[in-house]
Amino acid sequence: MDFMKPETVLDLNNIREALIRMEDTIVFDLIERSQFFSSPSVYLKNKFNIENFQGNFLEWALLQMEKVHSQIRRYEAPDETPFFPNQILNPILPPIEYPQILASYSNEINVNDEIMKFYVEEIVPKVSCKEGDQLENLGSASTCDIECLQAISRRIHFGKFVAESKYINDKPTYIKLILNKDTEGIEKSITNSAVEAKILERLVEKAQSYGIDPSLRFGTNIQSKVKPEIIAKLYKQFIIPLTKKVEVDYLLRRLEDEDEEIINRYRSE
Repeated sequence: MDFMKPETVLDLNNIREALIRMEDTIVFDLIERSQFFSSPSVYLKNKFNIENFQGNFLEWALLQMEKVHSQIRRYEAPDETPFFPNQILNPILPPIEYPQILASYSNEINVNDEIMKFYVEEIVPKVSCKEGDQLENLGSASTCDIECLQAISRRIHFGKFVAESKYINDKPTYIKLILNKDTEGIEKSITNSAVEAKILERLVEKAQSYGIDPSLRFGTNIQSKVKPEIIAKLYKQFIIPLTKKVEVDYLLRRLEDEDEEIINRYRSE
């Protein structure tokens, strides 16, 4: 997606294609994570003695990764949302002057704390191959965790582009909903049950395809590395609802960046 061309970024067809590609990344990342134990030590606060840090090993490792990535401009991109926005560093590379695509407050819409919570509590136990620690693989497990978290975060926060696209294509409807603080109406307007059902079907197919050794595909004892229904369930229960939350939170504030004259046109109707 070319963020230098706002008109292409906010095209709903392009957004859908980007979201479909993100499914591939998330499925592959979860399959990679599934080769390791649940590794509870990685998620226990202060389990390891880390100087000048209060938190668990995964949080520390993710913070180090974000510091490095911030220096190479990762978080200047409009589609990236850091887990530690107050601790990332300034880029070493020259800044990129991206055109304004999202509203000025978009960086304040950040649900990464919720993503971290459901990932550790709900996803890890369901996709890990066994329970408990495998001491030699704690670092490898946390590395996979970081890739999963970043992919899921990008997918969920992409909801801001969906929300912006829907807003600019139907300002009369959304301005009225926002003025009335109609959260239920906004959520209803962004929900497409048929599309959601198609996403879940596609995820099951992808997990079945990607998670099986091709040499065993026509054997009698086919076993996927991650049960496809688990990935679909994670999307249904967590990823899709959190994406909607991002969209609603974004839209409820959208008039902060709207021309007052346009708002007043619908205020009295």
